[in-house]
Amino acid sequence: MTSFCPEIWPEDPAPESQKDCRECGLYQQGSRMVWGEGNAKAPIMIILDNPGAREDREGNPMVCGTRQTLQKAAHEAGLDKDELYVTYILKRKPVRAYDKEKTRTICMRHLDEQIFKHKPELIVCLGNVAVQCFFRNPELDVKGLRGSWYEVDGYQTTVAYHPLAARRRPNLYPLLLEDLQLVAAKHHGPAG
Repeated sequence: MTSFCPEIWPEDPAPESQKDCRECGLYQQGSRMVWGEGNAKAPIMIILDNPGAREDREGNPMVCGTRQTLQKAAHEAGLDKDELYVTYILKRKPVRAYDKEKTRTICMRHLDEQIFKHKPELIVCLGNVAVQCFFRNPELDVKGLRGSWYEVDGYQTTVAYHPLAARRRPNLYPLLLEDLQLVAAKHHGPAG
């Protein structure tokens, strides 16, 4: 296995029909739209709550803590970066308070279209926000669902702790790694 070094994955541009979307109101907060990153044709789609920092204050590209932790755990689990595509419930990073329920409902339509277009083999929801939005149930959480596979809208789906939670609480990192090993085993193992 090669040594790990975090890197900036290529960004997947928003479709022309969506790049100027103003429906949810997050454009007013000044953050730009990030549709997804990684291999847009990857068999594994990872869903996070929203994009993290992609540039520092001076505008230089950077790999934020969430990405570093996700990339490290994926590498250690035996997943190649070309097997992964990362996208978000919200396509813009919120920088101020917003109407969470309304905004997430609006933005889920974009995600549904994205999933329909990409048709991933497997979906991994990272963190409670992604789990609750994708499973369409505000009562669910990662702790209660992790370690198993579920069929959601016809897609094989599992859940894992958010990389930022695992970064802030190191005791969660082994669980994130376990969850990504589950994904690697399903993807690399025999069909069935």
